[in-house]
Amino acid sequence: MIERTGRGLAIGTALFVLCMGVLLFVRLLPLSAGLTGWPGPDLGLCLTFAWVLRRPDQLAAPVIVLVFLIEDVLLLRPLGLWTALVLLATEAARLREARWRAQPFMVEWVRVAMLIGAMMLGFRVVMLLFLLPAPALGQMILQYIATVSAYPLVVFAARWLIGLRRITQAEAEMMGYSR
Repeated sequence: MIERTGRGLAIGTALFVLCMGVLLFVRLLPLSAGLTGWPGPDLGLCLTFAWVLRRPDQLAAPVIVLVFLIEDVLLLRPLGLWTALVLLATEAARLREARWRAQPFMVEWVRVAMLIGAMMLGFRVVMLLFLLPAPALGQMILQYIATVSAYPLVVFAARWLIGLRRITQAEAEMMGYSR
């Protein structure tokens, strides 16, 4: 039983890293002709929240840090700032996962939207506080709206394409996640 749990953990972590790698690869592709329009959603962030709230046992904090640190380097963001904010938000969600498990999806969506909003606000405040070039406020608001709107689609896709589902109360008690 322990071997099966360890194998599931390794497979889940590897699948998350693979999905994030694919999303980052697509994000880095030069698909536009230089015109900047509406900012797209941060699908990697949506997938991370979906994974943490559905399978908290499969996604450890160091994996989140590693993936988002690589993303910071490749997307030329301030090194570690967005990573730290993602880690704080996902760990806050992980701590509350047991209480959120029985709630309807709409409540989860609102809570994730509040966490994403706090992350983006914190990112902007730190950038302005240290006099770094911050993205335009309008662009950040549009990206927030796009990311929050994409969250249900990412959860649906993760459920049907990857098989990512919520753990049951019995599974949570076996893994020690019932609080």
